[in-house]
Amino acid sequence: MAFDHKSFLASAPHQPGVYRMLDEDAVILYVGKAKDLVKRLSSYFRRDPGSTKTRALVSHIRHIEFTVTHTETEALILEHNLIKQHQPKYNILLRDDKSYPYILLTRQRHPRVTLHRGPRKSAGDYFGPYPSGGAVRESLHLMQKLFPIRQCDDSVYANRSRPCLLYQLKRCAGPCVPGLVSEEEYQAQVELARLFLQGKDQQVIADLVSKMEQASAQLAFEAAARYRDQLLALRKIQEQQSVSGNVLDDMDVIGAAMEQGVASVHVLFIRQGKVLGSRNYFPAIPVDAEFEELLHAFLLQFYLSGMAGRQIPSEVLLDCELEDEDALAATFTQMAGYAVRVSSRTRSERARYIRLASTNAQAALLSKLSHKSTQQQRVAQLEELLELQQPIARMECFDISHTMGENTVASCVVFNREGPVSSEYRRFNISGITGGDDYAAMAQALERRFGKQQAADKIPDILFIDGGKGQLTRAEEIMARHLDKLGGKHPLLIGIAKGESRKPGLETLIVGDSHEELHFPNDLPALHLIQHIRDESHRFAITGHRARRGKARVASALEDIPGVGPKRRQSLLKFLGGMQEVKQASIEQLAKVPGISLELASKIHDALHH
Repeated sequence: MAFDHKSFLASAPHQPGVYRMLDEDAVILYVGKAKDLVKRLSSYFRRDPGSTKTRALVSHIRHIEFTVTHTETEALILEHNLIKQHQPKYNILLRDDKSYPYILLTRQRHPRVTLHRGPRKSAGDYFGPYPSGGAVRESLHLMQKLFPIRQCDDSVYANRSRPCLLYQLKRCAGPCVPGLVSEEEYQAQVELARLFLQGKDQQVIADLVSKMEQASAQLAFEAAARYRDQLLALRKIQEQQSVSGNVLDDMDVIGAAMEQGVASVHVLFIRQGKVLGSRNYFPAIPVDAEFEELLHAFLLQFYLSGMAGRQIPSEVLLDCELEDEDALAATFTQMAGYAVRVSSRTRSERARYIRLASTNAQAALLSKLSHKSTQQQRVAQLEELLELQQPIARMECFDISHTMGENTVASCVVFNREGPVSSEYRRFNISGITGGDDYAAMAQALERRFGKQQAADKIPDILFIDGGKGQLTRAEEIMARHLDKLGGKHPLLIGIAKGESRKPGLETLIVGDSHEELHFPNDLPALHLIQHIRDESHRFAITGHRARRGKARVASALEDIPGVGPKRRQSLLKFLGGMQEVKQASIEQLAKVPGISLELASKIHDALHH
């Protein structure tokens, strides 16, 4: 039954608010906001509503709900919350769940500078946000060259008896060892680092020049040389990071591009006149989405998502003019607690930054489209070589990783026609088998993956097994046992046997049932696709195995001791500085750890030295 929009519009108010369009199953199709609900909703039901997307949306509408708000700002915030909650089919969605990293300068007797993600629970000064952990690590590396402030963990710092290698390299003043640096000198370097991170480079330079001249006047030439080296390093970094001497604001510059159903948004992060880095996003967009809609949706979800570490700068520059820039600025101002400006009408330097962001967005889009096209060509060629009747929608690959049979981990990676689907990757910790029995490990992984009823879209068209005929035969037995769980659909099983010397390009493909062996030329795109899937499966398996092995090496010796639970294990490792130090500690040293009695210390010592 078609939606009676006339009677609905007759009862709708001429007020700002948020509307929700629902289908016949009461599923929300689209969430939008309006200054005037009647005017905005009327535009959907014109004789020619415009884009294909709008026509498709209107054809599925069976009911519309709305919520009136006092202001357009309230409507924007509510719109964002509803989109985040329901993720409607016809809205543009930004899938970005990563928190942004900061640089933390702690407040301790000897402060340290370090990377920080998540809630700001530690006391100290936070600087950023940075676009990635790599950008923070690069900045910390530069900081080591400029200011000899410690970057080590507190547990390491508290248990040093002599300075580490960084002290010898003159990248840490060595506050962990008494007598190497005075309290005043260390705190002076901390203050210089704080000023530098705040963007007050000229004040840092002035202080260093003053200290250098003072040391020179006192004939302390070694100290003067150190200050001179700091000045030279600081000026070099200034040249690398400086945007402009006239731009000292915190701002994000946003450029966007859209083509062939793919959207690219590039954000340039500028803080206190320094480029902290940039980041590209590829929001999921419905067919025929409009450019202004893309930017509007991105801004709301990017800045109002409430993710840890996300910060709204004092200025947001756009490469496309939006009707509701003032409303967006008011919303961001309300959320941030300070004035935020949103603008697309700029000149001189700011216009240059916008062009830079737009150029990067376009370049990232072309790269994405090129990769997408190449990937689809590879899949199409694989379909042709394997003479498949149906197009490939999903591929999975299993691999096993262990060290001498211990801590065995199986991986399952998923690819579709566009590449990896990392959100559906899975790992299986294998247990209850003979160490080193890869056949049993593969069987257990496949049992756990396909042992339950499968949704039709989760059944792979091709299932790659990293191994030869033995592994493939074992996999065939398991899959045959679970045909009822697969709804009668039988994935094509292909074993990937490594070639001589495990050299890429010499792989043998063993096709299930017939066990026919295929050898593809090493320059064939379809083989490159198979290698990519196999290598990704191997990477994912070995990463999981190393994590499991590392955890076992650190914790297993303590886990077997009665009375030593997770909190006491953590306390031992943190207080003494690691498992090696725990093993070397005497009973008296163990008893000094909070929560460890003399009796328990004796048990721990005996258990670790039996």
